[in-house]
Amino acid sequence: MHDAQSNLLFPTLSARNLAGCTFLLPAGLGGERNVLVLIFQSAQHALAADWFPFLERLLARQCGLQVYEIALVPSVYTLARPFIDGGMIAGTPDRAIRERTLTSYTDVAQITQALGITAASIAVLLVDRAGQVLWCGQGAYHPAQAAMLERLADQW
Repeated sequence: MHDAQSNLLFPTLSARNLAGCTFLLPAGLGGERNVLVLIFQSAQHALAADWFPFLERLLARQCGLQVYEIALVPSVYTLARPFIDGGMIAGTPDRAIRERTLTSYTDVAQITQALGITAASIAVLLVDRAGQVLWCGQGAYHPAQAAMLERLADQW
């Protein structure tokens, strides 16, 4: 886990949500503070889903906070984007979830290196609009990690 003292910055990258809107991250994020759930493999979606009941409660009481799920896909798969994104869209009937779910076809190793994380599991980050990583956790939902994230979200 990292905190604000780590001086990590979320790298600039292009992403598109499942509703078709393109974003330049982190500047294009909608909140003053944003929780980013980074997924590196489709098998990790279940780990991410376990975070969302907590994140939705946090979002409901935090003004200025937005939550995004971002699938980071190796850029070698860019030509398959219509197929990959199409499958994700088909499996996501809820419009609100489509709007908060983004895909980015990028150099995944560059992103993980910049953030000091591994692609072996999901990462959950609290990031401000300028891209400063205020907190970073990795792996399955755990009450201790959730409490830390909540405490930091309450401070900002």
